[in-house]
Amino acid sequence: MDYLLETNSLTKQYGRHKAVNSVNLHVRQGDIYGLIGRNGAGKTTLLKMISGLASPTEGDFTLFGKRGKSAYRYLSRVGSLIEAPGVYPNLTAEDNLRLKSLAMGVRRKEEIEELLSVVGLLDTGKKKVKNFSLGMKQRLGIALALVGSPDLVVLDEPINGLDPQGIAEVRDTLFRLNREKHITLIISSHILEELSKIATHYGIIHDGVLIQELTREELLAKCSERIELKTDDARKACTVLDDMGIRRYKVIDQDTIHIFEHLDESGEITMALARHQVRTLGITVKNEALEDYYLNLTGGAAND
Repeated sequence: MDYLLETNSLTKQYGRHKAVNSVNLHVRQGDIYGLIGRNGAGKTTLLKMISGLASPTEGDFTLFGKRGKSAYRYLSRVGSLIEAPGVYPNLTAEDNLRLKSLAMGVRRKEEIEELLSVVGLLDTGKKKVKNFSLGMKQRLGIALALVGSPDLVVLDEPINGLDPQGIAEVRDTLFRLNREKHITLIISSHILEELSKIATHYGIIHDGVLIQELTREELLAKCSERIELKTDDARKACTVLDDMGIRRYKVIDQDTIHIFEHLDESGEITMALARHQVRTLGITVKNEALEDYYLNLTGGAAND
């Protein structure tokens, strides 16, 4: 299989410490690749090497079919936002983009307006970046990474520190970039639950070692998502579930049932219970198992 990006035993060593240890990463065109790992796992170091911001101690990578030194010629097709966005706080979003465009030799006047529109900052006008919310600054950082129309964009913890609204805004921006602009994305995070809402493929890194790569479907197959049903009569609710043909469920206590199938039918389940005079006190789809799977794979909940 041909990959847009493939790392070959990529290693970065500082003294005796290997921050990244012989990593073999595989990213296809059109992927949203989620790189999962705790703080200090090696995510940022790995992304810096992929973006040409750090040199590997050992190994190399293949980019757009070119390996080793030849791959570096194609780094102009890679946009990146590593750590905090590099912006001028006393300038506007438009001015920041104009400076980045000049530095990269991009002369097309329409590009700045298009980028501001893509990341939802078209109406910021003369507002200085220092007065932006954290979410707005992150979206500007993404816009800066998009200057020059890259095919691959590398984002290091783009949702870190954001409030729920900021996370939703950034997530929507990334979705549109991938679906409408056909940009391949590599996104690092230590929050699996958030990445699970957007990523198509995953790489799990721990102590500098890539311990597993898997697709979204493979991850969900390993993790038992469930409906958590709270009711005033669990015994009667079980009879209703049986009548609906639902067999994979577990009674947790006198008012809680976990259902492991028909996850998109919570509305139908609620209506069926109501027809049998069983009150639904709460019904939600839970996916904590994703985090449980990740923690078990990386040795528990202790911090590095």
